Amino acid sequence: MGTGGEGELLARCLAGEAEAWNALFDQHYLPASRFIFQLAPDFVREDVEEVCQEVFLTVIKNLYTFQGNSQFQTWLFRIAANKARDYRQRLRATKRGGGLRPIPLHPDPKSDLPPPDPPSATPGPDLALLRAEEISLVGEALEQLGGPCQEIIELRYFADLSYEEISATLQLNPKTVSSRLSKCLDKLETLTRKLMAESEPSLKGLPQPAETIRENRTITSV
Repeated sequence: MGTGGEGELLARCLAGEAEAWNALFDQHYLPASRFIFQLAPDFVREDVEEVCQEVFLTVIKNLYTFQGNSQFQTWLFRIAANKARDYRQRLRATKRGGGLRPIPLHPDPKSDLPPPDPPSATPGPDLALLRAEEISLVGEALEQLGGPCQEIIELRYFADLSYEEISATLQLNPKTVSSRLSKCLDKLETLTRKLMAESEPSLKGLPQPAETIRENRTITSV
């Protein structure tokens, strides 16, 4: 279960030490927040905080299942990715009208309520919303890759680890890290293109998100 100080800290958490839990949260809350925002830059601060709360509640309930086959932060990020995906799906359901009270287009002359606000001049589904769909496709492709590819991409672009840090984390030669990462990015691009082709026509013709990944060598847009 982890190595060195991390393993000791996790063991103390499992033993129920409140100070150990506080130390764990202090150490991982900000990285988890950055990771969630990178997964979903369309989230506002309140969204990220709510997802983080769900993530750490899950960690509290399920830490005993962590077997130490990967770094704790990698395990944590996988939980965060799932929670961010579920949260976005709930947001989409709300935007489609789920749980929203309909507003009349014309005021009721017999009502004492103020008239509804005029329609917003802001365009409806625009590039920003389409961009969110692109982001979702890359995230979906990454989840489908799974395994070593998902792990190394998350460590490099979400945890923002250097090649040397990834090498130490995965116990790989730095050249192996570079080679594996390049191959995994190729796989991610291929899978993302496939998902893009299967997506709504409105997304076709836009720059491929995986192309941006390979050009900028960053997945801050995931």
